[in-house]
Amino acid sequence: MHSVADSGNQALLLVGRRRARRAETGEHPFGFGGERYFYAFLVAVVVFTVGAVFSCYEGIQRIRHPEHLTAPVVAFGVLGVAIVLESFSLWNAVREASPSRGRASWLVFIRRTKAPELPAVLLEDVAALGGLLLALIGVTIATVTGDDRWDAAGSIAIGVLLACVAVVLATEMKSLLIGESASPAVQAAIVAAIEAGPEVQRVIHLRTLHVGPDTLLVAAKIGVRHDDSARSVAAGIDAAERRIRAAVPIAELIFLEPDIYQPGRDDPGDPAVTAARAARRRSLRSAALVRRAARRRPG
Repeated sequence: MHSVADSGNQALLLVGRRRARRAETGEHPFGFGGERYFYAFLVAVVVFTVGAVFSCYEGIQRIRHPEHLTAPVVAFGVLGVAIVLESFSLWNAVREASPSRGRASWLVFIRRTKAPELPAVLLEDVAALGGLLLALIGVTIATVTGDDRWDAAGSIAIGVLLACVAVVLATEMKSLLIGESASPAVQAAIVAAIEAGPEVQRVIHLRTLHVGPDTLLVAAKIGVRHDDSARSVAAGIDAAERRIRAAVPIAELIFLEPDIYQPGRDDPGDPAVTAARAARRRSLRSAALVRRAARRRPG
């Protein structure tokens, strides 16, 4: 049952990727990138209902109505083949996710990645392999002791494992469905790109939102000089947008509002102000590190 659910989940993820590629419409002007998050959330629901609930139900039924394990050799053979195949699947998932993970830990990668397919597949494969090992332990103890309740206990343990994975996956997908901002590094790159031109004094407010894994919305209030003409402000905004897209290619939706910057009037409790300040500090630190490395380079 878990294998059937696992295969069905991969199909759901593929459907979500295909539907997310649809062009924008009048009713959905920001596109359909969020469909990938929705179908990944369905995957979490399937893991919990078909995997966790069914495994726990099967284990409880086996405890209430014990059934003698008549062919342990067949059980060991099936589990052995399944472990080999699942290990190969997990190895492929790890290999595909490693370039995106970089130097981050796996927990951090699952928490921060904006693409739902890789963490979903990784968590499913880890849960599947762990469940097979639990099943192997249960069957082994049941065969050695002759007590079939150990086999049932293995089923319940698998259900608990799948429930934990489903909760983690559902929590992450819910956060993406609600809407997450860009990573601190990406926000720093956006602020650096905006402030790289002479026409912008500073970024006052910054808000970012992933409307899909590959589509980022950027909304910022930028400080311009009070004596700039409307023509020069418009030209400066266009130049800033080009710099943002060059620095962050997934920033497809950009909205820049010009304003007159007045020091001390920012609301420090506004998340948009906090984001702009944090991104600026990160950008300045990165630039300082680059300059320091350049001075140390011979020649």
